[in-house]
Amino acid sequence: MTRPLVKPIRPEFSSGPCAKRPKWSLKFLNNSILGRSHRHKIARSKLQELIDLTKSILRIPKDYLVGIVPGSDTGAIEIAMWNLLGPRPVNMLVWDSFSSDWANDIQSQLKLEHVHIFKVDFGKLPDLTNNQFKGDIVFNWNGTTAGVCVPNADWINTSRNGLTICDATSAAFAMDIDWQKLDVGTFSWQKCLGGEAGHGILVLSPKAVERINTYNPPWPIPKLFQLRKNGKLNLDIFSGATINTPSMLCVEDFLDALNWTREVGGLSALISKSKNNLNIIKNWISDSHWADFLCEDVNNLSSTSICLKLVDPKIIDLPLEIKNNVEKNIVKLLEDHKVAFDIGSYRSAPPGFRIWGGPTVENNDVKNLLPWLDWAYYETLDQLKI
Repeated sequence: MTRPLVKPIRPEFSSGPCAKRPKWSLKFLNNSILGRSHRHKIARSKLQELIDLTKSILRIPKDYLVGIVPGSDTGAIEIAMWNLLGPRPVNMLVWDSFSSDWANDIQSQLKLEHVHIFKVDFGKLPDLTNNQFKGDIVFNWNGTTAGVCVPNADWINTSRNGLTICDATSAAFAMDIDWQKLDVGTFSWQKCLGGEAGHGILVLSPKAVERINTYNPPWPIPKLFQLRKNGKLNLDIFSGATINTPSMLCVEDFLDALNWTREVGGLSALISKSKNNLNIIKNWISDSHWADFLCEDVNNLSSTSICLKLVDPKIIDLPLEIKNNVEKNIVKLLEDHKVAFDIGSYRSAPPGFRIWGGPTVENNDVKNLLPWLDWAYYETLDQLKI
């Protein structure tokens, strides 16, 4: 196959940290409040602005709280689990690597007794038709390492007796999330809006606030995870007084991404752009004989972490080591030609590729990537003599 001539303008297809927004430049950080206390009124006003913009753009209900927490999405979801889980049975839905990590923490670290794990293999989604879950539900809206997401929140009972705790880090700003069905939502800055790493967002419903105010976990909670003060939820966290010192440079960067979001048409425009990226790959997949989606049900396809598997009859029955070598060789070829960076499958996922299709990735860049992916595949078969 002849090597393509046209390359993506931006080869950043990593699933985290993800591509910066189009036309981003360091000059947009010139207004950063550096060398000043994050508790000063100027810095505090920027933190409050970030919270307000996030809440407005994502259409989060007015009576929900939004706060900045440490440790990216991992920090946010762990903070939620350590502060909220315990008084009711827990239903943990697992279909990718990160939800598996959260399940392990619930069982091995918090050592909760009444835990029900609903686990399926990569590419599948647990049965959501059984909406009679008793107690709390913990789940990922989007399985970042599997390319599988929940199609909607219809399966969540409006009159549920427990809390729904959702890791939404690869979904927020790219998918239509029904926040009314969530009691806790978490995500990081470095995913759909291409912000910098290290900071997370924690969203709490009134039910979650009530749980925090009335339930005192039996385990010690480190300072970095503490949401309570004087026995009640520390509301200052949700008005810009962070648990620990934030990077004001990263704050300025995320403010830039939020303002860009408003300029390009808000949440609807971001969702549309991400869906278009998925549709471009869908059309390519329909004509491909060697690649397919890892997700088995098209209704559950992720539009952000688009995961592919190898299905060519020539290699499908070959040893795992050879298929891993095929993946690595293709990834290296594309990187060497500065066509695509960091698109190999997650380390625990089946051999294949993970292409970020979030809203900071241009549709034309995805279009221009795919001929190169075909070329690299056939070039790899030739190099490895398969």
